[in-house]
Amino acid sequence: SEYLETHDNLLLNSSILNLDTTTKLAIMIAADVLQWIALDQTPVALAAATITAYGGPLSELPFVANGFWHYIPEAANYLPLKSEFFQSGNLPDILATSLLGSDYKNLALSSITGPCYFAVTMDAIALGRYFYSLEEVDE
Repeated sequence: SEYLETHDNLLLNSSILNLDTTTKLAIMIAADVLQWIALDQTPVALAAATITAYGGPLSELPFVANGFWHYIPEAANYLPLKSEFFQSGNLPDILATSLLGSDYKNLALSSITGPCYFAVTMDAIALGRYFYSLEEVDE
C-alpha cells in the first residue's frame, strides 16, 4: 500500500500502467478479496472486515482534525465528509462541526485506508483462529 500511496505508475512487463485513485483502490480491494478467500471465506469475517473498512477511516477523522497526524499530500485524496449529507445547519453538520471543527469538510484521508483496515482485520481474525487452534491442541 505504501507503493500505491507514493507512486502514480507501475512497471508491469516493460509496460507502464498509470495508477489513478480508482485503479489504486481496485488493486487494494482485489488484494482484500484474495486475502479473504485464502484465509477465511466465512460471511461473518467478510462482514466484520467490511464494516471495519468503512468505520476505521472515519474513526481517524478526529485525530486528523486535531493535528495528531496527517496524510502526505499525494495520498490525501478522499474527503469522506464532503457530501450532500452534511448540508449547512442540519444535525450531521452541527455534530461534525462540534467534533471536528468548522473545516471538517476538507479533512482528507487516503482512499486506500479502508482496504488497509479490511486487510488488518482479516489478519487479526486469522491470527486469532490460529492461536485458538493451538490452545485446542494443548488441552
